[in-house]
Amino acid sequence: MSIPDRALLDWVEEAPTDRGLHFAGPGDSWEYHSYAELAELVLRTAEALRGAGVRDGEVVAIVQRSSPGFVATFFGAIAAGGTPCSIPPPFAFQRGAEYAAHAGHLLATARPAVVVCDQEAQQTVAALTEGLGLPGPLVFDALVEGVRPAPRPYPAAEFALLQFTSGSSGASRGVLVSHAALRANVTAMRRWLGWRPEYPGITWLPVHHDMGLLGCMVNIVTTGCDGWMMQPEDFIRSPLRYLRCISDNKVGLAAMPNFGLAYILRRVRPADLEGLRFDAVRSVILGAERIDEQVLTRFEALLGPHGFDRRALLPAYGGAEATLAVTGLPLDEGWTSAVPEGDTGDAGRVVGCGRPLEGVSVSVQDDEGRPVPDGVVGEVVVRGASLATRYIDDSASLSGTELAGGELRTGDAGFLDDGQLYVLGRLGDGLKVRGRMVFAESLEARLHELGILQRRVAVLLGHHQGLPTGVVVLEKPDADWVERALPVLTEALGDAELLVARVPRGGLAVTSSGKPRRRVMWKALTEGRLTGEVHRPAPV
Repeated sequence: MSIPDRALLDWVEEAPTDRGLHFAGPGDSWEYHSYAELAELVLRTAEALRGAGVRDGEVVAIVQRSSPGFVATFFGAIAAGGTPCSIPPPFAFQRGAEYAAHAGHLLATARPAVVVCDQEAQQTVAALTEGLGLPGPLVFDALVEGVRPAPRPYPAAEFALLQFTSGSSGASRGVLVSHAALRANVTAMRRWLGWRPEYPGITWLPVHHDMGLLGCMVNIVTTGCDGWMMQPEDFIRSPLRYLRCISDNKVGLAAMPNFGLAYILRRVRPADLEGLRFDAVRSVILGAERIDEQVLTRFEALLGPHGFDRRALLPAYGGAEATLAVTGLPLDEGWTSAVPEGDTGDAGRVVGCGRPLEGVSVSVQDDEGRPVPDGVVGEVVVRGASLATRYIDDSASLSGTELAGGELRTGDAGFLDDGQLYVLGRLGDGLKVRGRMVFAESLEARLHELGILQRRVAVLLGHHQGLPTGVVVLEKPDADWVERALPVLTEALGDAELLVARVPRGGLAVTSSGKPRRRVMWKALTEGRLTGEVHRPAPV
């Protein structure tokens, strides 16, 4: 049976009563909402948003957790003729100041006509909107109370989605995604996975992240399969509950970054899995960060005795400017790893991210924009029907990613081998930590605040000898600079390998304006040519 190409709101017209979404509650409880109930709530929300002033093409900012209300607001914004934009709620950040800076940047960029939030987030979000001169947030339950549903969706806006690229505070860029691009990407993902209503799905990923929003929630709902929806903290608190749910409900589809698999391995013992079965799992999509083949092997060893098939592990690659998915490993092929041509051990073995999805083409190019042969590392470049239309503003990007002329220059380093894409990491100055990009510029700014002088320090981020690595390069440092720098890098980079490079006067490569030439120094480091002393510091 072929996988149909469906518009985003087709499910609202055809919502079944016998399938729906199960939201995790306290303990082992689940709160069930059929698709028929959710469709009615979507149309109520659409009418409520129109009543709140949303007009054609205006942005609706959604600051909500994964919930029936989030589903209703997201699809309701589309049904109201608006453009939804999912923004992280305060719980996603440990520090209030960090949240205010990040969410404030997103709201200032999006300039929404309406902001919808959960009750617990209202006070925090209201402070941000007031400072930006935006309308105050509306609490979802109050917004829809007593509202009669719209008889049908309003005419669609030009853009189906405004989403933000991964980034540290101030670095995220908003991209506008057309209905055609979103439909093409969601359809390509369903066809890649052979995803049909009879295969249940599960997710714990946050809905303010494109992988959780589009790869999971939107795909689950538009497919019309039963879905089990957990909060990120539910998974962190009990990954065993997540695995029990998969076993008990014969879940076929899941998704997570590499660190999710690693977390399961740390928290779940073989004895904990007694009586559980994972024969029904068809695909575990792995994306958002570089994949560790040792983690895949250990995960297979843990779940394999309980029916898990290694071919269900499906590495993938994508990004916000491509709507989401670019490549994915085909079902039943089995993951592989490879090294680029001429590798001397710095890159390590790289897990393949699969092949281009339907309607997408991928090439790897050199600095002059010329395709390179298989096995040769270059920049990953994407074309296709699911590319976003444009950035919402013209602010400079720290990531090196460019979207123009129907082409996405990703800023990622990778190589092709027999049609499969292998991604090494950023060509520039960033490193993904638990699915979120950390930028060298942000870390350097924090070091400057601690008294480490500009033009005397640089931070290098990338993968060295197969490991995510952060390097602080200090030119003729004062005695306490290392002591000041290490806590900053340790906090920001988590489990990444840390190195300290002390270089003599003139050893820090800079441009004529004094900006660090990080790629020059990174190349020198990996080739053993960096002037000075490089060592691994004692743990902080």
